[in-house]
Amino acid sequence: MIITSLERQRRRRRVNVFVDGRFALAVGLDLAAERGLHTGMAVTEAELRSLQTAEARQKAYEAGLRLLTYRPRSEREMRQRLARRGFEARLIGETVARLRRLGYLDDAAFARYWTESRDQLSPRAGRLIRRELRLKGIDSEIAAEASAAVSDEDAAYRAAAKRVRVLAGLDFAKFRERLGGFLIRRGFSYEVTRHVLERCWQEWGQGHPGEDEGPENASS
Repeated sequence: MIITSLERQRRRRRVNVFVDGRFALAVGLDLAAERGLHTGMAVTEAELRSLQTAEARQKAYEAGLRLLTYRPRSEREMRQRLARRGFEARLIGETVARLRRLGYLDDAAFARYWTESRDQLSPRAGRLIRRELRLKGIDSEIAAEASAAVSDEDAAYRAAAKRVRVLAGLDFAKFRERLGGFLIRRGFSYEVTRHVLERCWQEWGQGHPGEDEGPENASS
């Protein structure tokens, strides 16, 4: 079999390979150069299969790199995303191993990134962050170590500080109901929620609560 033509694709770094006058496959320019493909070159079926395998491997790797340009990923996330793109399990395994070997995939680094990002942009309890990390395939010990950096009391106060602006003018009962519910949904314990409610009411509450509905009774 002879390569009868190599045609560069428009706007893409790929070339169509024609063998004995018929389209055989498309490969990246780098792979074509690496294998020394040229018109008139003799190729075997085994060599064409090898080209196809190498091209598929490179496409999976490039897809993984593109996913990492948006944000870091856990290994489980990477496997799931590549599977959605139709790559077979063998290629996914090879790609994940390659990315890990090059330092692009690191579950411990991902866990730290996720924890810091959540804590800065959308504060929540450490236990909720641990749950999120576990759902992303992070080992329980790694998840616990990363989330240990979160102070629930501090995170709850920062989350509440962003919320109280829309609660201005409410009486204490409504203030407690809405802010308390918000903090509970963010995974904070009732004890932490009560302390933060008291602090926020003292700092931003309108007036002072009545004796039967004050912050000291916030957990009732």
